[in-house]
Amino acid sequence: MDLKMLRQKAREELKGFCRVCPVCDGRVCAGEAPGMGGMGTGASFAANMAALAAWRLNMRTLHEVKAADTAVTLFGRALAMPILAAPMTGVLYNMGGKLSEEAFIAMIIDGAAQAGTIGLCGDGADPAMYGSGLQAIEARGGCGIPIVKPRAQAVAKDMLARAAAAGVAAVGMDVDGAGLLVMALKGQPVSPKTPRELAELVGATQLPFLVKGIMTADEASIAFDAGAAGIVVSNHGGRVLDHAPGAAEVLPEIARAVKGRGVILADGGVRSGADVLKYLALGADAVLVGRPLVVGAFGGGADGVAFLLDKLKAELTAAMLLTGTASVRNVSPRILRPAPGI
Repeated sequence: MDLKMLRQKAREELKGFCRVCPVCDGRVCAGEAPGMGGMGTGASFAANMAALAAWRLNMRTLHEVKAADTAVTLFGRALAMPILAAPMTGVLYNMGGKLSEEAFIAMIIDGAAQAGTIGLCGDGADPAMYGSGLQAIEARGGCGIPIVKPRAQAVAKDMLARAAAAGVAAVGMDVDGAGLLVMALKGQPVSPKTPRELAELVGATQLPFLVKGIMTADEASIAFDAGAAGIVVSNHGGRVLDHAPGAAEVLPEIARAVKGRGVILADGGVRSGADVLKYLALGADAVLVGRPLVVGAFGGGADGVAFLLDKLKAELTAAMLLTGTASVRNVSPRILRPAPGI
């Protein structure tokens, strides 16, 4: 597959919703939410990029690392890379609607599986968003993780039960979706969860439970105290709260507080294998990648998604060899140095 042709087709298919910029940094699409941009001024989207750019990699080539091991095991699944597809929905109003919800999420889940990893599916006001994600994951033998919005307890429990019936690898809730107005407008209100409510939801399923949208050390502790198997450090791609910090900005303090208590995933601004390695060095066990895979799906279907994930894996491998990192399961913070002025 040719990257230039993939991007050109995606630009045509996403016209008016995503420019497929040379660097996906949120500048052109600031405030376009719905759309592919960040909320308000786009500052939170930009913060994800700036937080990663604040770190540089120490190049080391006089060492004994001859091969880089990118394999990880998450929630009982052996993965070829510590890179998962982030949950994304709203194809009609965010991406233009040239693909249906069903077709898009099938491309994400299938493409991730082709690349040897797994994808997450999302939830939204249209029932097709969650249902089509479960269908795609079930068709792939449970190779995926559905993420539920912070709905009313009874509704959320029902959705978790449906996920279990589909044989998924794990389940989760993006608690940072608590302020999404579109859900309330569609008669499906969402709201913040109390620690007790979160523990109730975790206890309602036998599956590993992810809490997505953690941005402070105290809330990371609350999530694990509630019984979560993992957290996702994420500001929702900069799409829910303007002027939030970037994920890489808060990850180190969160990792210091809860490392070893469960899986730590990071989500926000991943554009290269070097970005993946930075997140791992800052304390993550694996990362999620979102917007670039929209380009993959619209430009090349499931094959396009797999192509871009494999590209990230190849870049990660190269960065590991050039920093003396033998395994993604043991990445030293010594490979990082702050950029000047940080």
